[in-house]
Amino acid sequence: MKKEEVYNPSHPDGQNNTIKEPISYDGIGKIGNRYLIPARQGRAVRLKKDQSILIYNPEGNQVCDFFAIIDGAESEFLSMEHTRTALGRIYVKKGDILVTNRRRPLIEIVEDTSPGVHDILIACCDHARYQQLGASSYHDNCADNFRMSLMAINVPIKHVPSPFNIWMNIPVSGKQGEYTWEAPVSRKGDFIKLAAHEDCIVVMSACPQDMTPVNGIGVLPSKLEFELEDL
Repeated sequence: MKKEEVYNPSHPDGQNNTIKEPISYDGIGKIGNRYLIPARQGRAVRLKKDQSILIYNPEGNQVCDFFAIIDGAESEFLSMEHTRTALGRIYVKKGDILVTNRRRPLIEIVEDTSPGVHDILIACCDHARYQQLGASSYHDNCADNFRMSLMAINVPIKHVPSPFNIWMNIPVSGKQGEYTWEAPVSRKGDFIKLAAHEDCIVVMSACPQDMTPVNGIGVLPSKLEFELEDL
């Protein structure tokens, strides 16, 4: 393999305004401020232990790819594979605690106004995924939104973890464990409230997927909003 073909997880395959418009230069947010995540983009925010974040779905159809890394120790991150082991199931619910790749509690689902359909199986979309789906040029994606959100606040990364896919509807059925890609069942104005068990940096991507039904049928990807709250 030629040197230029070696995969570098810290480098995005393309860019959008995610890298130009962080919520602040260091990712520190103000309690009670409502922040916008434009459609197809991502944002990072620092979340202190015992703070919570409320993520809003203004249009109801939008999936949020949610990542979290330990602040100051970025090699420890929210891990869906370790969370599935900790929970003993592939679906989450209010009261569940999501864990890191060191099996430590990190994110707790405190409140959820939606029907509670979320996904912890599917990797985030990336450039290669859209090529496989038939995109002929660069397509915004959650892996790059993760990278750019952290680049925008000068936080280096060495790995793109699998996200907690909030409001993503991936029903699993059949003897062979088949799954399908379905539209969200969340509703306009739904929100989820997540509490931090450790100081972390949260990254949220308003998933740009428009080549499968995961952001709804007959609609375009839309915005998300979030705010921070002291517990």
